[in-house]
Amino acid sequence: MDLSYILNHLGEDRERYFGAVAPPIVQSSIFAFPTVDAMRAGFRDEFGRHVYTRGNNPTVEILRRKVAALEGAEDCLMFGSGAAAMSAGVIACVQGGDHVVCVAKPYSWTRAVLKDLLGRFGVTTTFVDGTDTANFEAALTERTRLIVLESPNSMTFEQQDLAAVAALAKPRGIRTLVDNSYATPLNQSPLALGIDLVAHSATKYLNGHSDVVAGALCGSEALLREVFRGPYMTLGAILAPHDAWLMIRGLRTLPIRLQRIARTTCEVLAFLEAHPRVRRVYSPHASANPQLALTESQLRGASGLLTVELDVADVAAVERFCDGLARFLMTVSWGGYESLAFPVCAVFPKDAPLHPVAGVPLSLVRLSIGLEEPVVLIDDLRDALARL
Repeated sequence: MDLSYILNHLGEDRERYFGAVAPPIVQSSIFAFPTVDAMRAGFRDEFGRHVYTRGNNPTVEILRRKVAALEGAEDCLMFGSGAAAMSAGVIACVQGGDHVVCVAKPYSWTRAVLKDLLGRFGVTTTFVDGTDTANFEAALTERTRLIVLESPNSMTFEQQDLAAVAALAKPRGIRTLVDNSYATPLNQSPLALGIDLVAHSATKYLNGHSDVVAGALCGSEALLREVFRGPYMTLGAILAPHDAWLMIRGLRTLPIRLQRIARTTCEVLAFLEAHPRVRRVYSPHASANPQLALTESQLRGASGLLTVELDVADVAAVERFCDGLARFLMTVSWGGYESLAFPVCAVFPKDAPLHPVAGVPLSLVRLSIGLEEPVVLIDDLRDALARL
């Protein structure tokens, strides 16, 4: 993969844009035709022609080509959010009465589209522990049409053996869809392992600057044309040209950002694993991760996400830790230039027990490592942990 060509040149036909080094923002909702025949041809292939920006836009098309190339895909569709990309991929693969198998702890909005939305229309879903491929096989029925994966997931980082799941699904005519947001195309290549569709919350590392909400869906041209004719055009959850331009700019530095973040994350991980007030660190690269062998075979590098389970007696201690952080911004999301902290307890009532009857313990705090110096972040974490 020639990253420098993809990120700096692919899709940027500069002779069409007066030699401009940065591509223009084609801020137009519609595109005119010189003849009726030309307009007719446009309507016959809105997937590949510029008719209406809800379908295709020149600035967004540049981004599509770059993200597709990064994933080794024939094509890519860009969406207004990662949730929209995942939802479109799922909706395009099922109809009423079909069955889906999904990993047990997906992103909350992935669970919502499967259970709450599609469940209303007769689509059933079985959630399984995806760390064992046999669990997928055991859950299959004659109505299974799709397997939804998230490897690693974005809180406790369980992985699935993508090649094994794809080998299970393909002979049965079952499609596979994976959320690849954590790894990015630089650190994991699901399509090369046999997966059919790859989704991204492009809000995260692909953009990398916390100023755009976006999603991407990559796969074969034939499959993406199905998505385009269905949920993409129908629901209209598109990426605006200006946001696409910001993402093109963000992609330029993706390899450098990930390299720096990975180095810093390794140092932070080592510090946290050795700290007496940290009960456990969740990360694909943590020494206690039971899937280290799969990490080494399936991932090419580290990301900046990790989750700490604090050794505390109550939620108040978790709050003291988080309130004591000065260099980590407390917020949702991840994957930007800045370091972030997300305490699980923030989504529960203040008087919730530390260990709910069902669900993750409220002593978990997810950290997203940014571009700050490692010593700065480690000192900040040390000071916050001293408050416990």
